[in-house]
Amino acid sequence: MKRLAIVTTHPIQYNAPLYALLAGRGKVQIKVFYTWGESVLKKKYDPGFGKNIEWDIPLLNGYDYSFVKNIAVNPGSHHFRGIDNPFLINEIEQWKANAVLVYGWNFKSHLQLLRYFHNKIPVFFRGDSTLLNEPALLKKILRSIFLKWVYSKVNFALFVGSHNKNYYEAFGLKQAQLIFAPHAIDNDRFMNPDKILNEQASLKRKELGIDPDAVIFLFAGKLDSNKNVQLLLRAFIDFNNTETHLLIAGNGVAEPALRTMASGKKNIHFLPFQNQAYMPILYRIGNITVLPSITETWGLSINEAMACGRPVLISSTCGAAIDLVRDGENGYVFNSNDPSSLLEKMQKMLDQKDDLDNWGRNGQQIITEWSHTATCEIMELTIKKNA
Repeated sequence: MKRLAIVTTHPIQYNAPLYALLAGRGKVQIKVFYTWGESVLKKKYDPGFGKNIEWDIPLLNGYDYSFVKNIAVNPGSHHFRGIDNPFLINEIEQWKANAVLVYGWNFKSHLQLLRYFHNKIPVFFRGDSTLLNEPALLKKILRSIFLKWVYSKVNFALFVGSHNKNYYEAFGLKQAQLIFAPHAIDNDRFMNPDKILNEQASLKRKELGIDPDAVIFLFAGKLDSNKNVQLLLRAFIDFNNTETHLLIAGNGVAEPALRTMASGKKNIHFLPFQNQAYMPILYRIGNITVLPSITETWGLSINEAMACGRPVLISSTCGAAIDLVRDGENGYVFNSNDPSSLLEKMQKMLDQKDDLDNWGRNGQQIITEWSHTATCEIMELTIKKNA
């Protein structure tokens, strides 16, 4: 069996189910090398949420892994020198990997890895960067030169969607090197047909004092400047429909200002950060999930909402918009540079209130194609051919 070494900084809720599925299928032997080191298992302060975060779903079950010693003075994935693993290459060689899959190049050890294994074993790369938020001209030129050099060390890039594919093409990768491996979540967990999820969602609506027939626009995530929740809140206030509700779930630096803006509005509700186990219920509390971000390489909350059977409303500068949202079928894309566009799309969705359930079902059908199973199948096939 071919042996694939997967190199990434730390366990995350989106990738752990993929690794467990890939290992369980038994067609490729994998081992995940976590380069942050064991210290990553401790509760971490997340500046976006403004609190310590510890996920409440298992992230290390069902696959082989190793926490690689990290000698960085200030360990972490927030800067280049935060990932420094002098024994990483040796560990991968001792494991006798036939191929290596690297998540992200912008860490000291990951970049060393790309350079070392280039022309030794096939090097696969995974990231979700796009060209949606381009820098100024000089910085753009310098970045282009550097990234073309970085990606010259990569044999295959597993692109997550259309914008990500365009990004790799811009920095020198050819069609034969680009493999579509969809950006996905654990669809089964969110699609769970258990009636208890809807019952718990209904109970929460009642607790919030919201009529069962009212339409709720939902935002779930970090309350920071990039998520641009103030745009959504301002549009909702201008919307001025007292029979419609806005639910903002999350914490972060923008929270005090948002609460001040919403003061006195009985149809605007706040919930604190909700951990992963509750998310399938949270999306079912709302009728429409909104992602108003200024920029987002993808936006996996849209995958989650669609898997829960909810229509979506998403900014045009989110990577997922072009691939997952079909206007008038499972939601709308609004122009992130035009605040009136968001208000217009909110009104359209409210005018089509009777179609929202059908849109939710359409979204579920679309998202079934964006699955970990699809990613496993293409990875297995590509590694069999090339490793």
